[in-house]
Amino acid sequence: MFNRSLSAKAPVIALIIITVIWGGSFLTVQYGLNFSSPIMLVGLRFAAAAIAVSLLSWKDLSGFRAYEVLAGFCIGAVIAAGYAAQTIGLQSISSSESAFLTALYVPLVPFFMWLCFKNRPHIMTWLGALFAFSGLVFLTGNGFGAIQLNSGQIITLLGSIAIAFEIILISYFAGKVNLRRVTLLQLAFASLLCFVAAPLSGETQLPALQWPLLAVLCGLGLASAVIQLVMNWAQRMVDPSQAAIIYAGEPVWAALAGRLAGERLAPLALMGGLLVVIGVIVSEWRPKFLRRKNTASASS
Repeated sequence: MFNRSLSAKAPVIALIIITVIWGGSFLTVQYGLNFSSPIMLVGLRFAAAAIAVSLLSWKDLSGFRAYEVLAGFCIGAVIAAGYAAQTIGLQSISSSESAFLTALYVPLVPFFMWLCFKNRPHIMTWLGALFAFSGLVFLTGNGFGAIQLNSGQIITLLGSIAIAFEIILISYFAGKVNLRRVTLLQLAFASLLCFVAAPLSGETQLPALQWPLLAVLCGLGLASAVIQLVMNWAQRMVDPSQAAIIYAGEPVWAALAGRLAGERLAPLALMGGLLVVIGVIVSEWRPKFLRRKNTASASS
């Protein structure tokens, strides 16, 4: 019974682990911006990730279906939009404002699921989203009054919408496609779309491939490959609204990584981190009285 219970929780545990990797990559991205323009960095990051997935999954990379290409393109497009917007925004706004605005995908995922698919999330998922979103506001160290929407904040907000649709689309396609082939396709399309978009934002030259940049790309590429593979696998079994709340733990780990790098966490930020953890736990909780109520409603 213990093994069965652990197996059932494995996708959730895997998603929590990748949020640690995801959060820890924030400092690496900031360092990489010293050597590359933002959209080019995102394009190179996902090109490196696509190479990593190819090396890890080369035996499964034959027999691509048209539906898998469609899935890879759709997911890759929102990945490119989300990461590019977030990276561009970081050039003109603080990391705390960026964390707050990006975190809007937490309540946006259940809202879009309800709006687009009439898929009403469990009430505990809504409650968990409320806790997690409140925690993310505190985690930034700013209140709502400290946010004034300039161009960088607006583009970051648009990026959070793209990330919400990434989570939704991964769950939508997850059970219908080959995991490794679609992961490769979405990373390749994300990279290609970034390289196409870069000249439109004035980024017309590739960065010089210095050793520090190569090290950054290797680290980010491998991390992105693992993150996308795990997301595509785990979200076959985890509701997208619940997954969004788990991903909300990313800024907590980013803050801890920053602390190890010498940044100090304010008491308000610590309280925010605690609220995010509570939100993840609440989203997983299914109280007995609610189960009894649902059973009674179904039987009547």
